[in-house]
Amino acid sequence: MRILDHLLKSIQNAAVFNPDVSAAPVCILWPDRDKQWEAVIPRLQNELPQLCVLGDYNPDKLMGPAIWLRCLIAKKIKEVELPGDKVPILYLPGVSRQDLRAVETCSDDLKPLAELQYRGVIWSQINAKDWTILAFLKSDQGGLGLDVAQDSGTKNAMQLALYLLLEEKRDLLENKRLDKDYFNTLLTGGDPVRDLLLWLDHEKVFIDSRGDNEWKAFIEVCKSQLAFNPLKDGVLSGAFKLAEHKGPWKAVWERFCEAPKRYPNIPDLLCKCQMPSPDLFSNEKTHGGWPQWNEFQENKLQKELSGLIKLPPHEAGKKIKVLIESHVQRKNLVWSELGFSPLALAGEHLAILAEITSNQLAAGTAKEMAQNYSNWGWKADAAVIKALACVEKNSDFRAVSTAIRSIYLSWMEDSAQHLQKVVDKDGYPGKLLSDASKIPASPGECIIFIDGLRFDTAKRLSDLLIKSGMQVSESITWAALPSVTATGKPAVAPVHDLIKGELANSDFEPVVSKTGKSLKGGYHLKKLLKDKGWSVLGKNETGDPSSFAWCEIGDIDHEGHDRGWKLAKHIKAILRDIKEQIDSLIAAGWKTIRIVTDHGWLLLPEGLPKIDLPSVLTENKWGRCAAIKPGADSNESLYPWYWNPNQYFALSNGISCYKKGEEYAHGGLSLQECLTLELKIHNNSANKPESLAKITDIKWKGLRCTVAVDGNFAGLTLDIRTQAGSLLAPVFKATTFGDDGPPP
Repeated sequence: MRILDHLLKSIQNAAVFNPDVSAAPVCILWPDRDKQWEAVIPRLQNELPQLCVLGDYNPDKLMGPAIWLRCLIAKKIKEVELPGDKVPILYLPGVSRQDLRAVETCSDDLKPLAELQYRGVIWSQINAKDWTILAFLKSDQGGLGLDVAQDSGTKNAMQLALYLLLEEKRDLLENKRLDKDYFNTLLTGGDPVRDLLLWLDHEKVFIDSRGDNEWKAFIEVCKSQLAFNPLKDGVLSGAFKLAEHKGPWKAVWERFCEAPKRYPNIPDLLCKCQMPSPDLFSNEKTHGGWPQWNEFQENKLQKELSGLIKLPPHEAGKKIKVLIESHVQRKNLVWSELGFSPLALAGEHLAILAEITSNQLAAGTAKEMAQNYSNWGWKADAAVIKALACVEKNSDFRAVSTAIRSIYLSWMEDSAQHLQKVVDKDGYPGKLLSDASKIPASPGECIIFIDGLRFDTAKRLSDLLIKSGMQVSESITWAALPSVTATGKPAVAPVHDLIKGELANSDFEPVVSKTGKSLKGGYHLKKLLKDKGWSVLGKNETGDPSSFAWCEIGDIDHEGHDRGWKLAKHIKAILRDIKEQIDSLIAAGWKTIRIVTDHGWLLLPEGLPKIDLPSVLTENKWGRCAAIKPGADSNESLYPWYWNPNQYFALSNGISCYKKGEEYAHGGLSLQECLTLELKIHNNSANKPESLAKITDIKWKGLRCTVAVDGNFAGLTLDIRTQAGSLLAPVFKATTFGDDGPPP
């Protein structure tokens, strides 16, 4: 942690209280008689929006006289609003704790604050003295416990270097002697590149936080190392040199690119400079330092992508590849990290989409289609999601949406129609209930159900788990028809053999075989699981890893119906949460974790094609499937229900939808909806007998020690050997310890 982080934590911790014995403090008072901290208060206010200052009236800086501050924390000033969840902090320059305690003799302009020492708390040392800079650095009781010299020269240099000192890491100072030489080095030459960037980022704050000597030292360093005089040349001249980053300024630019978010005002400063006029040969090397040039390129790409709507799919795909090739390098510029190049980032995924969709899935048998989709076709769906996740503004979304629809819509439509024709001829490759076998399970297995884990999303989850060191196997399955949760979720549950479908069911919801109770709402499904010996785990529960468990997490389907195309922006976070749950289950000792799902989905920005199906013909109509009324004359293709082959339902043609404007839908027959991926995680550590933990090759005075301790601390072995490996003596071996474990 930085010194700044420790300081912020110490100040805010002053408000920690025991609600059983006291009321919450209304404020934190920060007295500073010698004004030692005053120079860095603007810096601290960036981190503490609740930090107010006693002084001349200046509400923009949260500064004002005592009576104004009193009204402010009482929430009587409408023009200024402090964060409601944070205790206000009142910095009092020139005021000591004793000044507040002497209520009768303190000055009239301070008296409105005196009473707050009883309703608030004072940030002070354990001995009730004010915190000075020296005390905070040196004290081991509430301070940092560092080795700091106490001579006057050190104290002066320390105060001059305070702004820079706040950014230093405490652990790097722990074994150092902090004297005047250290602070002067920090002040004048510790990191001139960082100083220059801080000056460019916020000139006034930088100058105000430094004394005359420090400012003069900074100027001299810039003159000698960069041939630049901050005083005479000014920030705009410095910004221009930064953007060009030639000669010694290249190191300054590279430092800015390493952590651009530390200097949030520099991009606006660069925009105030006159950028050299671009020409036909301008590129990332000549103009990559200018946000204006990057913005111009983004606007250009936006117009070019929007124009794809006029092209047929094969031409649009070729055009996308050419367009992205001319912008691909911009994703490596600093402006991408700052969020200024969403289309350049999206373009990388659009190029992948164009490449994948140039190959057709609409060929062969259902088995061959499944093979091609599982090998490469799913990457098109993944590219769409990743491209949409890059954009925020409506204009950028429309450009990316146009590009996606120009090549992806027809590709999906063709593959869906071909699959439907194949199924009409040869039957659906997925099973009916009558064909389903019992789901095998052994003690130590936890089944995780994720609603709407589409094939490409399952691939992302699998990669995430593998990168974290887990052993994951994948198996391809076909979802139960129709591809909706009501039908698909019970079909992947380990109690599906206890479930059946009634003859008339417009909601595609099966029932308990013995009782006829509907599974709608989930109660009876969970009851079946529990009755069969399965634990049903809630969120963050890990259960008993020696038994069986069913767990439901990561409701992707709910997010998709709620958010439409914006689901793309949330999938990463959803998968991260799922992984955390899996980590907990692995740590708890489950031998295997099987991840199953009910269905996938179609996602098309700005809506799937609409197809008409009169409501008078249906008992129930969802986005991509419908229950047709008995005897109704319909041209829709009918398919048998998974739970009861005597009941048929209609699926919409191609990728069309019975509802207008639906960006996210499922229930139909397409590879995206019906081909799913089951993941199985093998916890090898849970299957192995507990082994000795060894620490070996500890070398000491020509000897080598080997230590072995078993996982339960039941025994410990320590051998001492020569470097050549000859055993000299077993010091102790197979020793049994009590509950407290081995001795230190």
